Amino acid sequence: MLDTALPKDSAKSVKIRPALFRALGKSEAPETVEVGGTTYQRKHLFKHDSWAATAHYGAADGREIVCKFNRRQSILGFPMGWLGRLLASHEAHLLKMLADLPNVPPESGAVMVDGKIQKNAVAHAFIPGQPLRKEDKPGPEFFKQLEATLNEMHRRGIAYVDLHKRENILVGDDGKPYMIDFQIGQALPKWGPLGFVLGILQQSDAYHLRKHILHFQPDYFGDVSEEEALKRPLWIRMHRMVAVPFRTLRRRLLVLFGVRTGHGAAETEVFPEEGIRKKNAA
Repeated sequence: MLDTALPKDSAKSVKIRPALFRALGKSEAPETVEVGGTTYQRKHLFKHDSWAATAHYGAADGREIVCKFNRRQSILGFPMGWLGRLLASHEAHLLKMLADLPNVPPESGAVMVDGKIQKNAVAHAFIPGQPLRKEDKPGPEFFKQLEATLNEMHRRGIAYVDLHKRENILVGDDGKPYMIDFQIGQALPKWGPLGFVLGILQQSDAYHLRKHILHFQPDYFGDVSEEEALKRPLWIRMHRMVAVPFRTLRRRLLVLFGVRTGHGAAETEVFPEEGIRKKNAA
């Protein structure tokens, strides 16, 4: 059964990604995992793209976690298991560095399947809620808490990097903001050449957060004009020169393979981003 909220006509017109474009190839996220001595059953598959298969799991005692299984599928015969192991280890390390922050889900420990540790997997606590949507109306303290969380990450020498994606900000059922998906976040020294890189990445984080804030709370920055608050740094403009053509090419490839339709937007795929799926299901 397709785990999707696509309209029926759209679901019939697209197909599951070929193994090449799936992190686990022809396999799916396991039905059962063991984490911290507790057995969990898969409840919901959030998505399965080129980088990872991410799923929601629940235990008999009511505990819930999210497991992300990073890429192990080879690319044209070239092994990629090393990348999946690296990504999982990297994300687990960042989650542990931020374990005391209330707006970041804590890391849950090693993921085991059939008694074997899955080195390409990382698990963290499940936060009930939904990805931030364009039409949402967060409470007055929402972005203050989110900004404080980001500032503390930066103080610890971490850049989130992926904040341009609104769906990486979770609106908890408690109304609080949570930051999820640290797959490409970076923890770097604050000095030397890497310190310079860290500064650029953190300034980019701040830019993308301001962009989100101004959409939802235009008066958040008081008398500061939108133009001044959203002055796009040079490195972001340069990044877009590369990222936009690459994204367009990727979308065209997915349309060519019949995975997406039209212009190749994510909502035309069998497993769209969770934020899009929630919106379609509303």
